[in-house]
Amino acid sequence: MRTLKNIFLVSSVFLFLASCAGSKKIVYFQNIDEVDLSNSAGLYDARIMPKDILSITVFSSDPITSAPYNQTVQNTMSNNQLSTGSSMLQSYLVDNNGDINFPKLGTIHVQGLTKTECEKMILEKISPEFNELPIVTVRMSSYRVTVTGEVNRPGVFPVTSEKMSVLEALAQAGDLTLYGRRDNILLLREDATGKKSVHKLDLKDANIINSPYYYVQQNDVIYVEPNKVRANNSTIGQSTTIWFSVISILTSLTSLIVNIAR
Repeated sequence: MRTLKNIFLVSSVFLFLASCAGSKKIVYFQNIDEVDLSNSAGLYDARIMPKDILSITVFSSDPITSAPYNQTVQNTMSNNQLSTGSSMLQSYLVDNNGDINFPKLGTIHVQGLTKTECEKMILEKISPEFNELPIVTVRMSSYRVTVTGEVNRPGVFPVTSEKMSVLEALAQAGDLTLYGRRDNILLLREDATGKKSVHKLDLKDANIINSPYYYVQQNDVIYVEPNKVRANNSTIGQSTTIWFSVISILTSLTSLIVNIAR
């Protein structure tokens, strides 16, 4: 009886230590009490980049004056022999030089501006035409990020608020699986010149909150690496399949030779 109790005690201690070690591999922000968050102060604003698609609307009490700035395009849908049309506001693609061609204003440079800065710039250019100050709204309608690898729901996700952290992007993808590496998240980013860069993030380190890569930018790609368990399981699974095939073939050949020998 004493031997069984000793075995049970040792087993319990072993399981407790194993669970503690396992939790350290998957828990985020493990050193949160040691991190100075004062450096994270400040609100994030996305900046316009080439290839962004902008939706720009001008509101005023004078619809005749604002109409040229709110151009529409016809969206036609066919259903058998019937066709129905609906209008939607013109969108503007930022070219490689960071410019858009806006009604009446012509070519204007918007690259590097925040949404608010772009609204202010357009407002200053068109306000002399209005008796009352109009309202200009700018939206980045093409803002999206891609999350792939060891997550539960990989995919491409739109960023409607034009502000999303790495954690929010991973949450959109259903968070990491148990096989995803928390300490080596890869962030692939392309800047305004088209130059690509790779940045490694450690979700277990709370200092990620102070990282310049904590907030994603448009067209970022987040890749979650599989851990060794997943990689080994994949290798073992392939090897096991091959060995079963070899054994099956050898068994068949042996059986055939035995039958012939008889």
